[in-house]
Amino acid sequence: QVQLVESGGGLVQPGGSLRLSCAASGSIFSIYAMGWYRQAPGKQRELVALIASGGNTNYADSVKGRFTISRDNAKNMVFLQMNSLKPEDTAVYYCNLVTRGNVYWGQGTQVTVSS
Repeated sequence: QVQLVESGGGLVQPGGSLRLSCAASGSIFSIYAMGWYRQAPGKQRELVALIASGGNTNYADSVKGRFTISRDNAKNMVFLQMNSLKPEDTAVYYCNLVTRGNVYWGQGTQVTVSS
C-alpha cells in the first residue's frame, strides 16, 4: 500500500510564496515520476509540474518562472516552491506518484491566494 501525504498549503496574499511537500510511503518500486496537479472549483484537474526519476522537469505554461519542483529521492519526497502567487493559482493541489503500472494520488492540500 502506497500513501502520499501533502503539507504546506494555506492562505497567502497575491505575490506571496508557499512551499508544498509530499511524502510517499509504503511499498514503492520503480518510481518513474512525481509531480503536482491542481484542481480549481468548476475546472478539470491539471498538471502543474512533474519531475522524472532522472531529474527532467515539466511545467505548465502558467507557472513557468514562478514555481519550482524538486525531489529528495532518498526520502521519496517531492516539493513545490511557489513564488509570485496569483489569485488564479487558488486550487486544491494534489501530489502524484507514477510507478511501473500504478499511479497514486494524495488527498490534496488547499492553496488560496487572496488579499
